Amino acid sequence: MERLRKAKPVLLAIAAVCGLLVTVGGGAETPSAARQATIAASPAHAHQSGKSSGPAQSSLDFETYRTRIEPIFLKQRQGGVRCYDCHSVLATRLRLEPLSPGNSAWTTEQSRRNFEVISQLITPSDPLKSRLLLHPLAQEAGGDSSHTGGKFWASQSDPEWKILADWVRHSTETRPATHTASRSNATDALDSQFFRTKVEPIFLKERPGHARCYGCHVLTNRTFHLETLSPGGAAWTDEQSQRNFQSALQQVVPGKPASSRLLIHPLAPEAGGDPFHSGGRQFASQNDPDWLVLAEWVRSLSEPSSAATAWIFVTNSAGDTIDVIDATTNNVVQVIRGIELPHGIAFSPDGTRVYVSNESESVLDVVDRKSGKIEKKISLSARPNNLAITKDGGRVLVGIRTDAGVIDVIDTTSLTRVKSIPVDGSVHNVFVTPDGKYAVSGSIENRAATVIDLHNEQAIWEVKFDRAVRPMAFETNPDGSTSRIFVQLSGFNGFAVVDFAKRLEVARIKLPDQPGGFGKVEGRAGTPSHGIGVTPDGKSLWVNSTVANAVFKYSLPELKLLGYATLPEVHPLGRSPTGSVPEWITFTPDSKVVYVSNSGAGSVSAIDANTLQEIAVIPVGEVPKRINTLLLH
Repeated sequence: MERLRKAKPVLLAIAAVCGLLVTVGGGAETPSAARQATIAASPAHAHQSGKSSGPAQSSLDFETYRTRIEPIFLKQRQGGVRCYDCHSVLATRLRLEPLSPGNSAWTTEQSRRNFEVISQLITPSDPLKSRLLLHPLAQEAGGDSSHTGGKFWASQSDPEWKILADWVRHSTETRPATHTASRSNATDALDSQFFRTKVEPIFLKERPGHARCYGCHVLTNRTFHLETLSPGGAAWTDEQSQRNFQSALQQVVPGKPASSRLLIHPLAPEAGGDPFHSGGRQFASQNDPDWLVLAEWVRSLSEPSSAATAWIFVTNSAGDTIDVIDATTNNVVQVIRGIELPHGIAFSPDGTRVYVSNESESVLDVVDRKSGKIEKKISLSARPNNLAITKDGGRVLVGIRTDAGVIDVIDTTSLTRVKSIPVDGSVHNVFVTPDGKYAVSGSIENRAATVIDLHNEQAIWEVKFDRAVRPMAFETNPDGSTSRIFVQLSGFNGFAVVDFAKRLEVARIKLPDQPGGFGKVEGRAGTPSHGIGVTPDGKSLWVNSTVANAVFKYSLPELKLLGYATLPEVHPLGRSPTGSVPEWITFTPDSKVVYVSNSGAGSVSAIDANTLQEIAVIPVGEVPKRINTLLLH
């Protein structure tokens, strides 16, 4: 740990300039220099014009990998730094599992996850086309032009390089017989057509103060190579465009704009791009219209899935977008636009509609889930905060952030506001109990949680606290009725426990003091613990802590602390690391993965609920907060 601490400036530099292997940048649309992308990135070469019958698979030998390849990543090199020291903590496409405390080797399960990631950087049977072997190899020996982690192998005769090469040579590329996941020729034609009509013109565009992309990338020594235009020509021929298309494909990771060199290399560093691009900073931000076109094209290249999939929706509270994450791949697969200051989010039972409380316009936006288009704006009585939907999907309940204290009720059939239910104090959050019988509102100003009977739409009882009420979660009895409410409070690093039948607070659980040290610099000392949730299987309670920069796991019903998962740090230039300011929590329907919105880091963390290990960090938009899960069939 001491060595890693001393090496931190070096690691940060490596994070900034990791070349082809690095995964840099912000969310699908909005930047943050501290963001990290998902740990498993599909290789660009796997998508090639759809001529094959299915996605390529390799027969790389796992036992050889574990016994001969994996030790290479743990070997100390000049200066005492290992591959592991960078690639276990930085957001690179080669992301190694963190070793368990006190262990000097990975478990079999961890090794298999490493193996899956490593396999994405291999071209079966061809070492000289495998990024894993070329990136740390000296350029004069046939390697990439740079690897800021160092050139470990001076020649292809290096014993380590030969071990890797032998492993790769003895693998083969196979293709499954099934055609169910393959891309159709029509889809590939659309990809190519979109590229030619919308992407290709970007490379010829004249930007003030910049040379055209074409001016440099027409050179034959460029990794991304563009065809030479005919003398006097202003556009490429069909055949030239197809070759440009294939060249561009080598610079992208399908479905992952933030992992694609084509988008990150010419992007300004402060917007999440590479630290240097000899062609200049073509895009000042990820909101540049041309960058957005490129991102749209890259997303369109991802493989569709016909299986049931959980999608994680996160509202970017300081932006005008909502990011949608496919929980199978942990990629952003859709961006809903045009809702400034989106707050709460909920879905119709059939998944066709998305309901979003819109703070900037004081409306409820009704969004077509598939197209992402706003179908209707429903006026609310005043500025909204969070919302919930009744179990039958017939009513959306929107908390109104005014002193009067009401919950607006929207009928989802007529799409009109039909009623406002009076409650105790301005509403920050509103929830529907798992049995669907009650709604519970929380007030910051009045320090109250109000329970509403949804049958007659009236407040029936409340619990008063000594602090402002923040997020809540619910535990159920065996018959599905509500057993307890877990309530977070301002200024308290923990949560209160309310007995639903007794209608009173029965306990207050303080989170551990360690880890700690975060929150004050971030200006969040008043909300030290924000974000709480009960897993769908009802077996555990998860609680965010800004102070700890972590999420804690408690067993249910015992409320025994089972451990915690750390969240990403933010590394401001020239200052000490700060926390990611976790805000909200959601889960996959099988309770196996926990998702936490990191408002200060512009990302969402995916955490294995069993191992408490972070398995992905997904870049999203500006200040992500409210987060919810939709199961699609």
